[in-house]
Amino acid sequence: MRAALSLAGRGLGQVWPNPAVGCILVAGHSQDMILGRGWTQPGGRPHAETEALARAGDAARGATAYVSLEPCAHQGRTPPCAMALVKAGVARVVTAIEDPDVRVRGGGLRQLRDAGAVVECGLLREEAEALNAGYLMRVRAGRPLVTLKLATTLDGRIATHGGESRWITGEAARRRAHLLRARNDAIMVGIGTALADDPDLTCRLPGLEERTPVRIVVDARLHLSLTSRLVITASRTPTWLVTVPGGDRGRRQAFEDCGVRIVEVAEGPDGYPAPAEMLVALGKAGLTRILVEGGGHLAAGLLRADLVDRLQWFRAAGIIGGDGVPAVAAYGIDRLSLMRRYRRRSVRWIGEDLLESYARHE
Repeated sequence: MRAALSLAGRGLGQVWPNPAVGCILVAGHSQDMILGRGWTQPGGRPHAETEALARAGDAARGATAYVSLEPCAHQGRTPPCAMALVKAGVARVVTAIEDPDVRVRGGGLRQLRDAGAVVECGLLREEAEALNAGYLMRVRAGRPLVTLKLATTLDGRIATHGGESRWITGEAARRRAHLLRARNDAIMVGIGTALADDPDLTCRLPGLEERTPVRIVVDARLHLSLTSRLVITASRTPTWLVTVPGGDRGRRQAFEDCGVRIVEVAEGPDGYPAPAEMLVALGKAGLTRILVEGGGHLAAGLLRADLVDRLQWFRAAGIIGGDGVPAVAAYGIDRLSLMRRYRRRSVRWIGEDLLESYARHE
Protein backbone atom coordinates (compact mmCIF):
# COMPACT_ATOMS: atom_id res chain seq x y z
CA MET A 1 0.00 0.00 0.00
CA ARG A 2 2.88 2.37 0.65
CA ALA A 3 4.02 1.76 -2.92
CA ALA A 4 0.49 2.50 -4.18
CA LEU A 5 0.42 5.75 -2.22
CA SER A 6 3.81 6.71 -3.63
CA LEU A 7 2.50 6.12 -7.14
CA ALA A 8 -0.64 8.14 -6.37
CA GLY A 9 1.52 11.11 -5.42
CA ARG A 10 2.75 11.32 -9.02
CA GLY A 11 -0.67 12.57 -10.06
CA LEU A 12 -0.94 15.46 -7.61
CA GLY A 13 -1.52 18.69 -9.50
CA GLN A 14 -2.20 16.84 -12.76
CA VAL A 15 -5.47 14.95 -12.36
CA TRP A 16 -8.06 17.40 -10.99
CA PRO A 17 -11.00 17.18 -10.51
CA ASN A 18 -10.24 13.47 -10.08
CA PRO A 19 -8.41 12.01 -7.09
CA ALA A 20 -4.78 10.94 -7.39
CA VAL A 21 -4.82 7.15 -7.06
CA GLY A 22 -2.15 4.47 -7.14
CA CYS A 23 -2.60 0.73 -7.72
CA ILE A 24 -0.25 -2.23 -7.29
CA LEU A 25 -1.13 -5.75 -8.46
CA VAL A 26 0.74 -8.60 -6.79
CA ALA A 27 0.62 -12.36 -7.26
CA GLY A 28 -1.88 -13.88 -4.82
CA HIS A 29 -1.01 -12.80 -1.28
CA SER A 30 2.64 -12.23 -2.19
CA GLN A 31 4.26 -8.93 -1.31
CA ASP A 32 7.23 -9.57 -3.56
CA MET A 33 6.00 -10.38 -7.08
CA ILE A 34 4.57 -7.22 -8.64
CA LEU A 35 2.48 -7.97 -11.71
CA GLY A 36 1.44 -4.44 -12.63
CA ARG A 37 1.33 -0.94 -11.30
CA GLY A 38 -0.45 2.23 -12.27
CA TRP A 39 -1.44 5.72 -11.24
CA THR A 40 -4.04 8.22 -12.42
CA GLN A 41 -2.81 9.82 -15.61
CA PRO A 42 -2.79 13.56 -16.42
CA GLY A 43 -6.30 14.87 -16.95
CA GLY A 44 -7.74 12.12 -14.76
CA ARG A 45 -7.78 9.29 -17.34
CA PRO A 46 -6.89 6.45 -17.51
CA HIS A 47 -7.42 5.51 -13.89
CA ALA A 48 -4.76 3.79 -11.80
CA GLU A 49 -6.50 0.39 -11.84
CA THR A 50 -6.81 0.44 -15.64
CA GLU A 51 -3.12 1.22 -15.98
CA ALA A 52 -2.08 -1.56 -13.59
CA LEU A 53 -4.36 -4.13 -15.26
CA ALA A 54 -3.00 -3.25 -18.69
CA ARG A 55 0.54 -3.88 -17.48
CA ALA A 56 -0.38 -7.15 -15.74
CA GLY A 57 -2.41 -8.62 -18.61
CA ASP A 58 -3.61 -12.19 -18.04
CA ALA A 59 -1.41 -12.48 -14.94
CA ALA A 60 -3.98 -10.36 -13.05
CA ARG A 61 -6.24 -13.43 -12.61
CA GLY A 62 -6.10 -14.47 -8.97
CA ALA A 63 -4.00 -11.43 -8.01
CA THR A 64 -4.32 -9.04 -5.08
CA ALA A 65 -4.81 -5.34 -5.85
CA TYR A 66 -3.64 -2.65 -3.44
CA VAL A 67 -5.48 0.58 -4.30
CA SER A 68 -5.07 3.87 -2.42
CA LEU A 69 -8.76 4.81 -2.91
CA GLU A 70 -11.90 2.73 -3.40
CA PRO A 71 -12.25 1.75 -7.08
CA CYS A 72 -14.94 3.76 -8.85
CA ALA A 73 -18.36 2.20 -9.39
CA HIS A 74 -19.95 4.60 -11.89
CA GLN A 75 -19.85 4.78 -15.68
CA GLY A 76 -17.99 7.85 -16.83
CA ARG A 77 -15.80 8.28 -19.88
CA THR A 78 -14.41 4.85 -18.98
CA PRO A 79 -16.07 1.76 -17.44
CA PRO A 80 -16.09 1.41 -13.63
CA CYS A 81 -12.73 0.31 -12.22
CA ALA A 82 -14.44 -2.07 -9.79
CA MET A 83 -15.91 -4.06 -12.67
CA ALA A 84 -12.60 -3.92 -14.56
CA LEU A 85 -10.93 -5.62 -11.60
CA VAL A 86 -13.71 -8.21 -11.50
CA LYS A 87 -13.46 -8.96 -15.23
CA ALA A 88 -9.71 -9.34 -14.94
CA GLY A 89 -10.21 -12.00 -12.27
CA VAL A 90 -8.57 -10.13 -9.38
CA ALA A 91 -9.30 -12.21 -6.27
CA ARG A 92 -8.54 -9.74 -3.48
CA VAL A 93 -8.72 -5.95 -3.25
CA VAL A 94 -7.17 -3.95 -0.41
CA THR A 95 -8.04 -0.24 -0.29
CA ALA A 96 -6.94 2.53 2.03
CA ILE A 97 -10.15 4.61 2.15
CA GLU A 98 -13.65 4.72 0.72
CA ASP A 99 -14.43 7.29 -1.95
CA PRO A 100 -16.89 9.87 -0.50
CA ASP A 101 -18.16 10.81 -3.98
CA VAL A 102 -21.94 10.16 -4.01
CA ARG A 103 -21.49 8.17 -7.23
CA VAL A 104 -19.24 5.71 -5.40
CA ARG A 105 -19.42 5.88 -1.59
CA GLY A 106 -18.98 2.17 -0.92
CA GLY A 107 -20.51 1.09 -4.23
CA GLY A 108 -17.19 -0.03 -5.66
CA LEU A 109 -16.49 -2.20 -2.64
CA ARG A 110 -19.99 -3.70 -2.85
CA GLN A 111 -19.54 -4.56 -6.52
CA LEU A 112 -16.30 -6.34 -5.73
CA ARG A 113 -17.79 -8.28 -2.80
CA ASP A 114 -20.87 -9.22 -4.81
CA ALA A 115 -18.60 -10.63 -7.50
CA GLY A 116 -16.84 -12.82 -4.94
CA ALA A 117 -13.65 -10.83 -4.39
CA VAL A 118 -12.17 -10.57 -0.90
CA VAL A 119 -12.26 -6.89 0.08
CA GLU A 120 -10.40 -5.09 2.86
CA CYS A 121 -10.55 -1.35 3.58
CA GLY A 122 -8.60 0.89 5.96
CA LEU A 123 -4.94 0.00 5.43
CA LEU A 124 -2.84 3.20 5.87
CA ARG A 125 -6.03 5.25 6.08
CA GLU A 126 -4.42 8.38 7.57
CA GLU A 127 -1.67 8.50 4.96
CA ALA A 128 -4.20 8.08 2.15
CA GLU A 129 -6.45 10.83 3.53
CA ALA A 130 -3.47 13.18 3.83
CA LEU A 131 -2.39 12.53 0.25
CA ASN A 132 -5.85 13.13 -1.22
CA ALA A 133 -6.86 15.84 1.27
CA GLY A 134 -7.65 18.22 -1.61
CA TYR A 135 -10.00 15.83 -3.38
CA LEU A 136 -11.68 14.90 -0.09
CA MET A 137 -12.10 18.59 0.81
CA ARG A 138 -13.72 19.35 -2.53
CA VAL A 139 -16.14 16.41 -2.27
CA ARG A 140 -17.05 17.00 1.37
CA ALA A 141 -16.93 20.79 1.68
CA GLY A 142 -17.26 21.93 -1.92
CA ARG A 143 -13.96 23.82 -1.97
CA PRO A 144 -10.27 23.13 -2.63
CA LEU A 145 -7.64 22.53 0.03
CA VAL A 146 -5.77 25.79 0.65
CA THR A 147 -2.04 25.81 1.40
CA LEU A 148 -0.46 29.14 2.29
CA LYS A 149 3.21 29.32 1.29
CA LEU A 150 5.36 31.92 3.03
CA ALA A 151 9.04 32.79 2.59
CA THR A 152 10.08 35.11 5.41
CA THR A 153 12.75 36.27 7.78
CA LEU A 154 12.75 35.05 11.38
CA ASP A 155 10.49 37.97 12.29
CA GLY A 156 7.95 37.16 9.58
CA ARG A 157 8.88 39.83 7.02
CA ILE A 158 8.73 39.32 3.27
CA ALA A 159 10.39 42.56 2.14
CA THR A 160 12.09 45.70 3.39
CA HIS A 161 10.02 48.84 3.90
CA GLY A 162 11.13 49.90 0.41
CA GLY A 163 9.81 46.68 -1.13
CA GLU A 164 13.08 44.81 -1.77
CA SER A 165 12.40 41.06 -1.44
CA ARG A 166 14.73 39.16 -3.80
CA TRP A 167 15.91 37.03 -2.30
CA ILE A 168 15.09 36.42 1.37
CA THR A 169 15.46 32.65 1.14
CA GLY A 170 18.13 30.73 -0.73
CA GLU A 171 18.18 28.88 -4.03
CA ALA A 172 17.39 25.49 -2.49
CA ALA A 173 14.26 26.88 -0.84
CA ARG A 174 13.15 28.46 -4.09
CA ARG A 175 13.56 25.13 -5.89
CA ARG A 176 11.41 23.45 -3.25
CA ALA A 177 8.78 26.15 -3.73
CA HIS A 178 8.65 25.26 -7.42
CA LEU A 179 8.11 21.62 -6.47
CA LEU A 180 5.13 22.74 -4.38
CA ARG A 181 3.74 24.45 -7.47
CA ALA A 182 4.05 21.21 -9.44
CA ARG A 183 2.02 19.32 -6.80
CA ASN A 184 -0.91 21.74 -6.72
CA ASP A 185 -3.73 22.37 -9.16
CA ALA A 186 -3.39 26.15 -8.98
CA ILE A 187 -1.17 28.98 -7.70
CA MET A 188 -2.98 32.01 -6.32
CA VAL A 189 -1.73 35.55 -5.72
CA GLY A 190 -3.41 38.86 -4.97
CA ILE A 191 -3.46 41.75 -7.40
CA GLY A 192 -0.90 43.68 -5.33
CA THR A 193 1.67 40.93 -5.76
CA ALA A 194 0.85 40.56 -9.45
CA LEU A 195 1.34 44.29 -10.08
CA ALA A 196 4.47 44.64 -7.95
CA ASP A 197 6.33 41.54 -9.16
CA ASP A 198 4.91 40.84 -12.65
CA PRO A 199 5.49 37.14 -11.92
CA ASP A 200 5.48 34.17 -14.28
CA LEU A 201 4.02 31.79 -11.65
CA THR A 202 5.42 28.81 -13.51
CA CYS A 203 7.21 25.65 -12.44
CA ARG A 204 10.81 26.09 -13.56
CA LEU A 205 12.35 22.87 -12.29
CA PRO A 206 14.19 20.99 -15.07
CA GLY A 207 11.92 18.27 -16.40
CA LEU A 208 8.81 19.58 -14.64
CA GLU A 209 8.13 22.67 -16.74
CA GLU A 210 4.97 21.07 -18.13
CA ARG A 211 3.57 20.73 -14.61
CA THR A 212 2.86 24.45 -14.20
CA PRO A 213 -0.60 24.65 -12.61
CA VAL A 214 -3.45 27.06 -13.25
CA ARG A 215 -2.41 30.60 -12.34
CA ILE A 216 -5.00 32.63 -10.42
CA VAL A 217 -4.97 36.35 -9.61
CA VAL A 218 -7.54 37.73 -7.16
CA ASP A 219 -8.31 41.03 -8.87
CA ALA A 220 -11.56 42.66 -7.78
CA ARG A 221 -11.39 45.58 -10.26
CA LEU A 222 -9.54 43.95 -13.17
CA HIS A 223 -6.43 46.07 -12.58
CA LEU A 224 -3.99 43.48 -13.90
CA SER A 225 -2.00 44.87 -16.83
CA LEU A 226 -2.94 43.47 -20.21
CA THR A 227 0.79 43.42 -21.02
CA SER A 228 1.75 41.48 -17.88
CA ARG A 229 3.58 38.19 -18.23
CA LEU A 230 0.55 36.36 -16.91
CA VAL A 231 -1.75 37.76 -19.57
CA ILE A 232 0.55 37.51 -22.56
CA THR A 233 1.20 33.83 -21.79
CA ALA A 234 -2.42 32.96 -20.93
CA SER A 235 -2.96 31.21 -24.27
CA ARG A 236 -0.24 28.71 -23.30
CA THR A 237 -0.68 28.45 -19.54
CA PRO A 238 -4.18 28.55 -17.97
CA THR A 239 -4.67 31.90 -16.25
CA TRP A 240 -7.76 32.88 -14.27
CA LEU A 241 -8.84 36.20 -12.75
CA VAL A 242 -11.19 36.13 -9.76
CA THR A 243 -13.19 39.33 -9.73
CA VAL A 244 -16.49 40.84 -8.53
CA PRO A 245 -19.59 41.80 -10.54
CA GLY A 246 -19.85 45.15 -12.22
CA GLY A 247 -16.42 45.44 -13.80
CA ASP A 248 -15.71 47.17 -17.09
CA ARG A 249 -17.12 44.95 -19.84
CA GLY A 250 -14.62 46.08 -22.43
CA ARG A 251 -11.69 45.28 -20.16
CA ARG A 252 -13.19 41.92 -19.29
CA GLN A 253 -13.54 41.11 -22.99
CA ALA A 254 -9.93 42.12 -23.58
CA PHE A 255 -8.76 39.65 -20.94
CA GLU A 256 -10.92 36.90 -22.41
CA ASP A 257 -9.58 37.62 -25.89
CA CYS A 258 -6.09 36.99 -24.49
CA GLY A 259 -7.19 33.59 -23.17
CA VAL A 260 -7.77 34.60 -19.54
CA ARG A 261 -10.69 32.94 -17.76
CA ILE A 262 -12.82 35.28 -15.65
CA VAL A 263 -14.30 33.85 -12.44
CA GLU A 264 -16.89 36.21 -10.98
CA VAL A 265 -17.89 35.92 -7.32
CA ALA A 266 -19.75 38.02 -4.77
CA GLU A 267 -18.01 41.02 -3.26
CA GLY A 268 -17.05 40.83 0.41
CA PRO A 269 -17.40 43.68 2.93
CA ASP A 270 -13.80 44.78 2.27
CA GLY A 271 -14.41 45.19 -1.47
CA TYR A 272 -12.46 42.07 -2.40
CA PRO A 273 -14.00 38.82 -3.67
CA ALA A 274 -15.59 37.06 -0.69
CA PRO A 275 -13.12 34.28 0.27
CA ALA A 276 -15.67 31.53 0.96
CA GLU A 277 -17.62 32.20 -2.24
CA MET A 278 -14.37 32.39 -4.19
CA LEU A 279 -13.22 28.96 -3.04
CA VAL A 280 -16.63 27.40 -3.71
CA ALA A 281 -16.52 28.78 -7.25
CA LEU A 282 -13.04 27.38 -7.76
CA GLY A 283 -14.18 24.05 -6.37
CA LYS A 284 -17.05 23.99 -8.84
CA ALA A 285 -14.48 24.61 -11.57
CA GLY A 286 -12.79 21.38 -10.49
CA LEU A 287 -9.79 22.58 -8.49
CA THR A 288 -8.84 20.49 -5.47
CA ARG A 289 -5.52 21.99 -4.28
CA ILE A 290 -4.56 25.68 -4.28
CA LEU A 291 -1.16 27.07 -3.29
CA VAL A 292 -1.46 30.69 -2.11
CA GLU A 293 1.82 32.55 -2.59
CA GLY A 294 0.98 36.17 -1.74
CA GLY A 295 0.44 38.76 -0.74
CA GLY A 296 -0.25 39.78 2.82
CA HIS A 297 -3.81 41.03 2.28
CA LEU A 298 -4.89 37.86 0.48
CA ALA A 299 -3.36 35.75 3.24
CA ALA A 300 -5.11 37.84 5.87
CA GLY A 301 -8.49 37.53 4.16
CA LEU A 302 -8.23 33.75 3.96
CA LEU A 303 -7.04 33.48 7.56
CA ARG A 304 -9.82 35.77 8.76
CA ALA A 305 -12.34 33.46 7.08
CA ASP A 306 -10.54 30.42 8.57
CA LEU A 307 -9.91 28.97 5.11
CA VAL A 308 -6.19 28.15 5.31
CA ASP A 309 -5.76 24.42 5.80
CA ARG A 310 -1.99 24.05 5.58
CA LEU A 311 1.11 26.22 5.88
CA GLN A 312 4.43 25.75 4.12
CA TRP A 313 6.71 28.28 5.82
CA PHE A 314 10.24 28.86 4.51
CA ARG A 315 12.20 30.77 7.13
CA ALA A 316 15.56 32.44 6.51
CA ALA A 317 17.99 33.13 9.35
CA GLY A 318 17.74 36.91 9.17
CA ILE A 319 15.82 39.79 10.75
CA ILE A 320 14.52 42.89 8.97
CA GLY A 321 12.60 44.59 11.76
CA GLY A 322 9.23 46.18 12.33
CA ASP A 323 9.35 48.50 9.33
CA GLY A 324 9.57 45.53 6.96
CA VAL A 325 6.54 44.22 5.06
CA PRO A 326 4.72 41.54 7.09
CA ALA A 327 3.85 38.18 5.54
CA VAL A 328 0.26 38.55 6.75
CA ALA A 329 -1.57 41.87 6.95
CA ALA A 330 -3.69 42.77 9.96
CA TYR A 331 -6.97 40.89 10.07
CA GLY A 332 -8.62 41.98 13.30
CA ILE A 333 -7.36 39.57 15.95
CA ASP A 334 -7.83 41.25 19.33
CA ARG A 335 -8.15 38.14 21.51
CA LEU A 336 -5.90 35.10 21.64
CA SER A 337 -8.95 32.86 21.45
CA LEU A 338 -9.45 34.08 17.86
CA MET A 339 -5.90 33.29 16.77
CA ARG A 340 -5.64 30.71 13.99
CA ARG A 341 -3.83 27.67 15.35
CA TYR A 342 -1.95 24.98 13.44
CA ARG A 343 -0.26 21.71 14.27
CA ARG A 344 3.41 21.45 13.34
CA ARG A 345 3.94 18.40 11.13
CA SER A 346 7.61 18.69 10.25
CA VAL A 347 10.68 20.93 10.30
CA ARG A 348 13.54 20.35 7.89
CA TRP A 349 16.60 22.09 6.52
CA ILE A 350 16.33 23.26 2.93
CA GLY A 351 19.81 24.55 2.16
CA GLU A 352 20.45 27.32 4.68
CA ASP A 353 16.74 27.83 5.39
CA LEU A 354 14.11 26.00 7.39
CA LEU A 355 10.87 24.64 5.97
CA GLU A 356 8.17 24.29 8.59
CA SER A 357 5.00 22.41 7.60
CA TYR A 358 1.76 22.91 9.49
CA ALA A 359 -1.79 21.56 9.25
CA ARG A 360 -5.00 23.02 10.61
CA HIS A 361 -5.39 22.32 14.32
CA GLU A 362 -8.59 20.31 14.62
